[in-house]
Amino acid sequence: MTGYQEIYTDPSYTGQIIVTTTSHIGNYGVHNDEVESKAPTIAGIVVNSFSEVYSRLDGHGSLQNYLVEYKITGIADIDTRKLVRHIRSVGAMNAIISSEYEGNLDGLKAELAKIPDMNGLELSSQVCTKETFYFGDENAPKKVACLDFGIKLNILRNLASRGVYCKVFPAKTSLAEMAAWNPDGYFLSNGPGDPAAMPYAVETTKEILATNKPVFGICLGHQILAEACGISTYKMHHGHRGLNHPIKNLLTGKSEITSQNHGFVVNREDVEKSDVVEITHVHLNDNTVAGIRLKNKPAFSVQYHPESSPGPHDSRYLFDDFVTLMHNNS
Repeated sequence: MTGYQEIYTDPSYTGQIIVTTTSHIGNYGVHNDEVESKAPTIAGIVVNSFSEVYSRLDGHGSLQNYLVEYKITGIADIDTRKLVRHIRSVGAMNAIISSEYEGNLDGLKAELAKIPDMNGLELSSQVCTKETFYFGDENAPKKVACLDFGIKLNILRNLASRGVYCKVFPAKTSLAEMAAWNPDGYFLSNGPGDPAAMPYAVETTKEILATNKPVFGICLGHQILAEACGISTYKMHHGHRGLNHPIKNLLTGKSEITSQNHGFVVNREDVEKSDVVEITHVHLNDNTVAGIRLKNKPAFSVQYHPESSPGPHDSRYLFDDFVTLMHNNS
């Protein structure tokens, strides 16, 4: 029922139709402070019960008007739990929502055929910032260069609240431009698309690792870090989506409930054969890689979203770990 605005404005969902299994969507409207980017870039929504009216003391408008403003298509009165079970069984697939081809199935199929597959699709350059910008206190003790592949605002909030001044760079920024700012560390953000279709990001990350400065990656950034270390990635059958995914921290032995949103994953066999990278976290449902770190450099990453928004806060210690790495590396 809650958290839909944060999901709809997460750039990682660019070009995707969001299916929510919770019964009610739209009840509390939208709020200007509950966004993860400037505007939603999703392709559409599928819900069970949609509320065109909302009840909230400090709400800024209805979800209905919000979707209309950003020209996002939606469909309601769908058995979304049945739909999700179908996707889980047969795998993630392209889809179309339309009111223009009633009774013309061939026309719908023709439109659907125009939609590219996510495999090999590079989307980060479409959703990342076009100009560098700053976030946080310029007098903060540490500076971090954030490579924006589709960064969520709550990541920047979590860094800033820990004494970090962030400078956010477009996805295709060179190391030379970032290094000129003399950051204490580098952050590789989340984002949409296939990491294997981003050789520019992989090459830049290799150069970043050569500086021996601390590196932290989340989601797509995690996959890019792995690719930079010679670890392959692949598209999952149906991905991990939701706010209740269990993972285990192999370094502490503790389990955490995490927020996840990814359709690609790091190849576990490659990591286990690597002399450079080791697994730090695993997904408890399917034993896929949920976190890695480099054995000889101050660099680590996770497949999930420790900043949550929405979701549990079990893994926010990772931001503290990153800050500690920077202090120890001074």
